[in-house]
Amino acid sequence: MDIKQLKFLIALEETRHFGQAAERCHVTQPTLSMRLRNLEDELGLELVRRGQRFEGFTEAGQRILAWARTLMAAHEGLYAEAAAYKGQLVGTLRVGVVPLASYDPMPLLHHLRQLHRNLRFQLSVLSTERILDQVASNQLDLGISYLDHLDDALFESQPLTETRMGLLFDQRHFSFDVDELTWESVAELPLGLLTSGMHFRQSIDHGFRSRGLAPQPVLESDAVHLLLQAVNAGICCAVMPLQGGFDALTEHSRLLPIQGGRALAELGLIIRRTAPRLPVAEACFAEARLLYAHLHP
Repeated sequence: MDIKQLKFLIALEETRHFGQAAERCHVTQPTLSMRLRNLEDELGLELVRRGQRFEGFTEAGQRILAWARTLMAAHEGLYAEAAAYKGQLVGTLRVGVVPLASYDPMPLLHHLRQLHRNLRFQLSVLSTERILDQVASNQLDLGISYLDHLDDALFESQPLTETRMGLLFDQRHFSFDVDELTWESVAELPLGLLTSGMHFRQSIDHGFRSRGLAPQPVLESDAVHLLLQAVNAGICCAVMPLQGGFDALTEHSRLLPIQGGRALAELGLIIRRTAPRLPVAEACFAEARLLYAHLHP
């Protein structure tokens, strides 16, 4: 067994496609398939379900994947630790961000890049639940997610911001003569919303229900860009974070605050408490704490 076989296995999990996994690992598909079969032979286990194409992992494959991710993190951590000992901070920081986060992570990433020029970033947009799962299982180094369901025994956190809500609309199709909207007035509009169960949608639903309102959205989607396209087409308006920059997407986009519109939980940066933790993740989390300590002294 060698580290490349584990890398191939993880790439297959992330792409769910033999050809794409091979391309990501810069090998041919037959080479990747052969090396994975060699790994199965060595372990005496079937890890991958195969048909005409990739069909998933066996139960044994899922358990081996968890170990593979841990070993890969330890392998990367070994080199990162050596670099950190020499005063260098290198590596890829894997960060998960919830959809419609009112926090713009780019100033923080820019600050980190100014401090550590060899730093790279891999950003994923995921639900709070998936971020917590992937930070806990070492698939992500840091998460930007809501803090209401956080287990303090498993994660450290740094609060970042409170999420306030507004109504996003295209002024070619809608117009309002007020500086702030009520939930009652918003409920009467054709709305596009994230699908039920997503954290930001739960906060929207709470805003309506707490006032005895039950609007029927004309469009629901788990993809933010589809909501934005629907707003641009005049199909609907959408409840969005005020600080998300959505009103700057087009010259016709406008965003009005909703009175009392706030997410149910604070947004924060999280890192798991237990090893393995890459030096790059620990250093970046510490930098974020210094930057935002004034918000929660």
